[in-house]
Amino acid sequence: MINNLASQKLTKTTHALGTRIVLTVMGETDEKVLDDSIALIQLYEQQLTVNAPVSEVMAVNNASGKHAVQVSPSTFALIKTAVEQSRQHFGFNALIGPLVKLWKIGFAGANVPSETDISKRLALSNAANVVLNDADQSVYLTEPGMELDLGGIAKGYIADRIRDLWRANGVQAGIINLGGNIEFVGTSPKRDNGQWLVGVQAPTKARGEDLLTVLMPAGSAVTSGTYERVLVKNGHRYHHLLSPETGHPLQTHVSGVTIFARDSITCEIETKRLFFAGKPIPGWGEDRDDIYGAAFVYDDDTVDLVIVHHRLKLIE
Repeated sequence: MINNLASQKLTKTTHALGTRIVLTVMGETDEKVLDDSIALIQLYEQQLTVNAPVSEVMAVNNASGKHAVQVSPSTFALIKTAVEQSRQHFGFNALIGPLVKLWKIGFAGANVPSETDISKRLALSNAANVVLNDADQSVYLTEPGMELDLGGIAKGYIADRIRDLWRANGVQAGIINLGGNIEFVGTSPKRDNGQWLVGVQAPTKARGEDLLTVLMPAGSAVTSGTYERVLVKNGHRYHHLLSPETGHPLQTHVSGVTIFARDSITCEIETKRLFFAGKPIPGWGEDRDDIYGAAFVYDDDTVDLVIVHHRLKLIE
């Protein structure tokens, strides 16, 4: 470690997880922790991706309706979390991959499917049809054609594991940016109170134009929004966040929800909970020490800011 943390930093940028990765540590002179972090990201990507022919998750998917597949402890733990959250039916669903592939919103060949095709794919998204065996860490998708897709939770999990790596290596301060999933490690050297400054994007404006700015302690900020990937067909605009109940993009006036919390995986889960709720949930987060707050941005750029236990400070 060196003196004057704020003026000294190391940054590495790479492309992984289908996005741009930017890792920054402050007060360090050795790049090894950044190299180790990138290697860790690549390892998790190899295990979890559904965008390559071979991975642990693809092995599970390819065996759907046939047999269980044993996976590594970290993959099993993440799948178990994703399936348990999916079974709560609040909007998050790790089995919705077949529907996402049907619509293809944000990708080549995007289209509006027929109701018949939507119904068929919906039948494959039931999280009750996943058998998790803790004894041998195996996963079985009981219906042929079912697919796990951990894209809605994996970046948060990986960000938390990078944070753990940095802590183990004594990093005093740093920023993990996995394509907009932000995690702040340690205390900010730029402010006496150690808090980190976070802006909430205005969806209708240029990237970097914020509707509001907050100060938060070490932790994560993650956004789910309707404005990144869209399909316009016959004058109708479809976003990529599909309802597991209807198989269609959710009808909502919310354009984005940002969650602030201690752990990035918590942010990933709670963005879906609040986005699908469509408005602040009374009492949300008040029974948990790890949740800091949330910001709802609506289609007209109005904002609802929810602060839990005074853990966020709005910068006027």
